[in-house]
Amino acid sequence: MLRTIIWFIWFWISLILSIPALLRAKLLDKQNKNEKRIKVVHKATSLWTRLLIALSGSKITVTGEENLPEGPVLYVSNHQSNFDIPILMTYINRPKGFIAKIELTKMPLVVSWMRQMKCVFMDRNDIRQSINCINEGADYLKQGYSMVIFPEGTRSGGQQMGEFKAGSFKLALKSGVPIVPVAIDGSYKIMGKKSLIIKPAKVKVNILEPIATLELSKEEARELPDKVQNLIKRSLEK
Repeated sequence: MLRTIIWFIWFWISLILSIPALLRAKLLDKQNKNEKRIKVVHKATSLWTRLLIALSGSKITVTGEENLPEGPVLYVSNHQSNFDIPILMTYINRPKGFIAKIELTKMPLVVSWMRQMKCVFMDRNDIRQSINCINEGADYLKQGYSMVIFPEGTRSGGQQMGEFKAGSFKLALKSGVPIVPVAIDGSYKIMGKKSLIIKPAKVKVNILEPIATLELSKEEARELPDKVQNLIKRSLEK
């Protein structure tokens, strides 16, 4: 319990301490100094998440980093825990935004940093907004920003996976960027789906080989969600 209290105290204190870097990022954005802004945002956010993971006492093991291609990609990952986002921010050491739930816009400072990362916020209860969200994410990919999506739509809370929603893959199909499947195993042990208690855990992250999305046939595009889900499932079963 003490670990959890310390973690949440540091969560908000560290966010307040990050305000100068956030203001610098916003200034660089106004000045259209995009490359510098991206470096400032990535450095600040990945350091923040690295410290949060360290405070959880967890050990993260990453394999498959050699599979990361150059240029923008769509990372497609299973979703076990709230810790999946900080894990991917920290251990895939490249700038990236997330397709995130709209509820996160209610978190002060967190939402400001996420907007600087080019995150897109999806309302799962609004079909029209969800479509606009996918289009916005595809535009960011075309502009050269990598994105992360959890196609289950919600946390599983364990090793089991929910169905991968086909709409999630339109991000890659519309933009033509490669898909990089990512298997996360064990993050649910840090924080359960219905719990705020933080416990140390061993987590494995496996970055799988990229999948090209250019010039796919209609049948290949339809099979993409099942193909990616099966690849991640096989990785989790090893």
